[in-house]
Amino acid sequence: MEQATTISIGKETEPILLDVMEKYYHLENVILGKHPEADLTRIRAAFDYANKAHGTQLRLDGTAYITHPLAAAEIVAEIGLDEDSLCAALLHDCIEDTDATREEIEKLFGKDIVDIVEGVTKLSQVPYSNKEEEQMENLRKMLIAMAKDIRVILIKLADRLHNMRTLEFQPLEKQRETALETMEMYAPIAHRLGMQKIKWELEDLSIGYLDPIGCEEINEGLKKRQLEDEGFLERTQSRITERLAELGIECEVSGRTKHVYSIYRKMYGENKLLSEVLDLYAFRVIVNDIAECYNVLGYIHDMYSHMPDHFDDFIGTPRPNMYQSLHTNVIGREGIPFEVQIRTWEMHQTAEYGIAAHWKYKEGKVGKVADEEKFAWVRRLLESQQEGDTQDFFQALKVDMFADQVFVFTPSGDVVSLPAGATPIDFAYSIHSEVGNKMTGAFVNGRMVPYAHTLNNGDIVRIQTSNSAKGPSRDWLDIIKSTEARNKIRQWFKKEKREENIIHGKMAFDSELRHAALTMADISKDDVLTKTLDRLSFGNIDELYAAIGYGGISAQKVVNRIRDEMRAIVKTRKKEEPNITEKIPEILTKPIFGVVVEGLDNCLVKFARCCAPVPGDSIIGFITRGFGVSVHRQDCLNYLKSAKIPDEANRWVNVSWAGADNTVYPSGIRISARNRTGIVVDVASTLNALNVKIISFIAKEVDNGIVMVSVVVEVKNRDELVYAMTKLMSISGVTDVSRADS
Repeated sequence: MEQATTISIGKETEPILLDVMEKYYHLENVILGKHPEADLTRIRAAFDYANKAHGTQLRLDGTAYITHPLAAAEIVAEIGLDEDSLCAALLHDCIEDTDATREEIEKLFGKDIVDIVEGVTKLSQVPYSNKEEEQMENLRKMLIAMAKDIRVILIKLADRLHNMRTLEFQPLEKQRETALETMEMYAPIAHRLGMQKIKWELEDLSIGYLDPIGCEEINEGLKKRQLEDEGFLERTQSRITERLAELGIECEVSGRTKHVYSIYRKMYGENKLLSEVLDLYAFRVIVNDIAECYNVLGYIHDMYSHMPDHFDDFIGTPRPNMYQSLHTNVIGREGIPFEVQIRTWEMHQTAEYGIAAHWKYKEGKVGKVADEEKFAWVRRLLESQQEGDTQDFFQALKVDMFADQVFVFTPSGDVVSLPAGATPIDFAYSIHSEVGNKMTGAFVNGRMVPYAHTLNNGDIVRIQTSNSAKGPSRDWLDIIKSTEARNKIRQWFKKEKREENIIHGKMAFDSELRHAALTMADISKDDVLTKTLDRLSFGNIDELYAAIGYGGISAQKVVNRIRDEMRAIVKTRKKEEPNITEKIPEILTKPIFGVVVEGLDNCLVKFARCCAPVPGDSIIGFITRGFGVSVHRQDCLNYLKSAKIPDEANRWVNVSWAGADNTVYPSGIRISARNRTGIVVDVASTLNALNVKIISFIAKEVDNGIVMVSVVVEVKNRDELVYAMTKLMSISGVTDVSRADS
């Protein structure tokens, strides 16, 4: 929640009060538009109470604070929730930000509403050692409340969405912190609940604060081609509409350009140019029943060329978040690829609003979803994370909520959903713990496969078990993908192999200590080890070793806690004795993707698309707030520009190449040449003769008699790149060769 300010009462407040009432009456209109039979009496009472409780508080943009609960309630109304939800949305900040009490709200509005309000309220009173731990506990509380009443998270999403819409008024650091939290926590939850409309808006708003330069580049690119895009969308939409009308199919057809974050992931995750993003356009066809969905699919494939391996039937096999639709990628007459999504009106409501679209009450009971299995995953996630630490919890959240899925079948034909990349081990533990623990072999489509085999959509999996099996292997933890399997294997080792866990845990702990240039003598001084064990809730060192051994906590995390404790002790001593020279040993930095980042270890590293550095280039790193360190060349224009901005200058860190290896790096080359027969073939042949792998190759005439060839190649270092460019320069007709990013 944002910090509220207070205003004095006077004539200057009259415009604010008028604005508040105008917003409230607009909320009533939205509610009646969704539910004409709604009783507004309780909603008005909740508004009056919240308005009085927040009193003269202001938001940072100068508006009355009550406008925030009003905006959250409007979002709740738009997704079609009930009167209790609307009341709770209006009251959701009262307990945290005003003098209102739980008892008073319960007396006036009932237990259901006050329980929802408490579920939405943050744990702002509890101190945490770091921001990540605070986020984890907030999320745990919301998930616990969700397991009882799913409306908690629906209101929380509405609250966060409005805060993101008005984030520009927050300080810069708060903007990035909130955007990162939204991207890591709230967008995945919206996705898992099937609320795509809210998820897309949260992602687009967040990435604008996390990587403003990258988003500006995308927005500028889309702006330049706006007329072209609108023309293509209009022509294609009209053609599909007219064709289906001729066939007597009642439908609604709409077209759009992909969302900014979707484009961002394609461009920066796969190192592509905007022009190289193939599925930039998407069309949606909404029909009346399932049979017509498949009929329309046939007509679309008749109208356009279908792209092989680009078809998904999410009607026959719905996604875990209830999403259903047919997806197909085709190429139009103009040679432009696009996606077509085909669904019924009911499926469309589910796609837009997810679980909120299925909001039904059991007879005589308000606040219960009829099909509780739709969010049983909330309880499973909570059960599997009872002993996990912060890092494990967020990792589990990302896997369970945001990972792509693969659908496989049991021998009896039941569908099992697993994270992409899952193995037969993941499948076995998804059936039952005992199936995984007693597993001795796996068969996929009738053929025996190794445990590390990657399962694909449609595979039929059979697990062979034996009562004499020795149980899971520790190596399994390195190849499995699902959180469920990981936790069940850890539980088995915790229960069955305590002595072995202690031995393995001690070895891992001692190794991590050596890596940090520490000894047992170092951490025994000043009761550092004892204090760390207390903080981590271990009674003795053997309990710690056992937890490390079965995977309950990582040795690296324990050593990092020890270093934090040592740092605090040294800091206290320096205050008491300013001349003290005692230092804390730092963990040696490991290279990631061939790059060493000064002062950081195990961080995400990506190579900037704007300048595409390769070994041999002078490089610099930029801490991107949630997306790791982006490595740029030191002559990169973006670096030179950003280094002059005070708020960004301190986010540049020293990085260096770790040394020669066999890693290859993409790099762009731009070739200008006089157009002649065979020039493109000569360029491709020269690169092929040099054994340089070509990632993309685009050639076009840019002026009379001049052709421009843009090619992305993979090279090991700068010397190899320069040598290739020299050879290209020797081709007849070539007038210039340069790095595409220079």
